[in-house]
Amino acid sequence: MSQGPRSGLYAVSSALLAMSSQLEVRDVLKTIVASARELLDAEYAALGVPDDHGGFAQFVVDGVSDEQWKAIGPLPRQHGILAAMLQKAEPERLADVREDPRFEGWPAAHPDMSDFLGLPIRYGDETLGALFLANKNCAKPEGGCGFDEDDEELLSILAQHAAIALTNARLYERSRELTIAEERSRLAHELHDAVSQKLFSLRLTAQAATALVDRDPARAKGELQQVAALAAEAADELRAAVVELRPAALDEDGLVATLRTHIQVLDRAHSARVTFESAGVRALPAAQEEAMLRVAQEALHNALRHAAADHVAVTLERSGPGAVLRVTDDGRGFDPRATRRAGRHLGLVSMRDRAGGVGGRLTVTSQPGKGTTIEMEVPGG
Repeated sequence: MSQGPRSGLYAVSSALLAMSSQLEVRDVLKTIVASARELLDAEYAALGVPDDHGGFAQFVVDGVSDEQWKAIGPLPRQHGILAAMLQKAEPERLADVREDPRFEGWPAAHPDMSDFLGLPIRYGDETLGALFLANKNCAKPEGGCGFDEDDEELLSILAQHAAIALTNARLYERSRELTIAEERSRLAHELHDAVSQKLFSLRLTAQAATALVDRDPARAKGELQQVAALAAEAADELRAAVVELRPAALDEDGLVATLRTHIQVLDRAHSARVTFESAGVRALPAAQEEAMLRVAQEALHNALRHAAADHVAVTLERSGPGAVLRVTDDGRGFDPRATRRAGRHLGLVSMRDRAGGVGGRLTVTSQPGKGTTIEMEVPGG
């Protein structure tokens, strides 16, 4: 390694901190690969998480452009040297991977690689993935660098910490999945209760209108108007529930596009005007983006269902490396200091917990008759 002891130690420490700070599996994988490539001064790095069918469930690369990656084609299978690392759980250090008898070639668009260093990422008896690097950068004019024993030892240390970070991220995602399942169950119960009550009232009112239509047409007309009102309320309940149950496309579209789509749906579904503006927001860590989306959804739900607002404005702005979300309505408002019970009803505790859980903060500004503003700020990362 070309780094001095102090700078090398700092680089390793920074890499380990970066890995442990991520909560999403995909983010952890990307950080592991980028850290390994930078620490060992390699041209290429990759990490494959095996599936149960001879392929890879996830495969992350660093040093290959998006265009190159698309041209390479499908993900590799577990064969050759990759399979050996996964099956034997031993490191592989080769002067030229192309001369190894297990080498089976690669697609035409694949970059050319020679020296190779790879090892499995293991947690206990489980092999979580295979991490490997290729083409050690070298300043020697005579060439012949390759990876050495020091590189292998450093990568082994990195892999041990990567296993912990990856395991923690998996546990976090499983916990989040359980939370989402619980939330969906809650929404399903709310949907059942609210819509069932509306439909029961609708049925009774329609029966009353039928009974009155011959002997008291005026009263029957009033009952039919009530039928129309109840049907509209039931439709609103259904629309709101469908919107809340709709899975967020954060992974594919990012926070800005997901929020914009969500707000467009709400604007069409409700009589209140719902608008969205965004300025200069960078991509945030996945956990922060999800927390901001959930807070926005909760604040929008409150404004549209409880505040009797005519206009709800959502803004998302850049704030240094982070972002600020504001949801402002012109509804009836409330006194945050005197309505602890209302705060629980409006989900303010949950929103504060979501903000605090990702290192952010939540501010609530409201007065009776003056509307409400929910503001959430996250630091980015």
